[in-house]
Amino acid sequence: MKLILNIKSILCVLLLTLSISSKAQLVGKAEKGTFALENARIHTVTNGTITGTVIITDDKITAVGTDVTIPRNAIRIDCSGKSIYPGFIDSGTTLGLNEIGAVSLTQDASEIGNFTPHMKALTAVNPNSVLIPVTRVSGVTTVLTVPQWNLFPGTASLIDLWGYTPEQMFANFDALVLNFPSTGRRGRWDRRSDEDIKKDAEKALKKLNDYWEKATQYANMYDKANGKVMYNPELESMRSAVQGKTKLMVNCNAKDDIIAAIKWIEKNKVDAILTGVNEGHMIADSIAASGLPVITGPVLTIPRSNGAYDAAYANAGILQKAGVKVAIRTNENENVRNLLYHAGFAAAYGMGTEEALKAITIVPAEIFGVDQEVGSIEVGKRANLFIADGDPFETKTNIIQVFINGWKIPMESRHTLLYDEFLERNPGLK
Repeated sequence: MKLILNIKSILCVLLLTLSISSKAQLVGKAEKGTFALENARIHTVTNGTITGTVIITDDKITAVGTDVTIPRNAIRIDCSGKSIYPGFIDSGTTLGLNEIGAVSLTQDASEIGNFTPHMKALTAVNPNSVLIPVTRVSGVTTVLTVPQWNLFPGTASLIDLWGYTPEQMFANFDALVLNFPSTGRRGRWDRRSDEDIKKDAEKALKKLNDYWEKATQYANMYDKANGKVMYNPELESMRSAVQGKTKLMVNCNAKDDIIAAIKWIEKNKVDAILTGVNEGHMIADSIAASGLPVITGPVLTIPRSNGAYDAAYANAGILQKAGVKVAIRTNENENVRNLLYHAGFAAAYGMGTEEALKAITIVPAEIFGVDQEVGSIEVGKRANLFIADGDPFETKTNIIQVFINGWKIPMESRHTLLYDEFLERNPGLK
């Protein structure tokens, strides 16, 4: 009996300890209703910058302008001296798929096998990831979460960073991912001979072409049989890309690989988006001539051993000035919050502030086909926006309030809660 009581006591203490320590992870509830954001400098992105009011009703922006009638039931927020921006969009992350690097059970960004196009990132997204609040309080309201590694690693999904289920977070865009075969070294640790590198690249390209041919045959059979074919989840996922119904995100970085990827895309008549494109600045005119949009980044990265120190910083601007439609990604997980500074560096190294802002708002929205929903502050669009006390590309700026789909998001995260906890330590350590 004593043993049982002792065990119960220990369990009670453990549960109490866990409940106390978990307080640092609690995030408050969001609010929904009618909001009037008054006296703000409004950066609409698509229609210039004005000083006025934004009205949010439920999940939509219902009024924007200098002479706006404020509904009686509106919660009024004075934004004097502050700016309103559309929520930022990161066009390539693993947010929601990865959590703790040392714990394999929290790693869902990749699957076993070279061909897993049917593995949808959305189904693996963890809405309760502590990294999501950390990201959204920085003004990033929407991200593309992308499967990694392998040839066809899966299907990427666009998500808003608020919701209790992946389905609630889904932002109406999916794309199949292809990591195009590389003809270069995989890193400084790669000790293969030039001949072996060439053989491996040829082998990988043959695998790609054979698999694409197989998917094309499946698509043709599907059409001829009016869908009455043996169900194959892999090839069913490929079918929509083969038929041009789903975008194909083709990831490639080296100059020669980009050229080869463009030729492959044109040959197979694929509706594609180029991603990565680290050496795009070397062949910017060729990429522009292809008409393919580009998602590039990370911008904040170290230079390649044989490259200029500022190549990554200048890449987006050079591509944009050549006429390429360019969006910026962080290719990050826990540091997606730094998207603002990736764009800021791109702005400083030739892209300019206006185009860099577009590269994380309206341009990715256009690339993903959701520009009628998000990407700018316009009447009828979803209320994904934030209030800031300055230029969000500058580190001194504070994000005051974020709205996602009209929800007034609690400005709390693991970072803010831990900051508050240790700022007022009681008892403090001497």
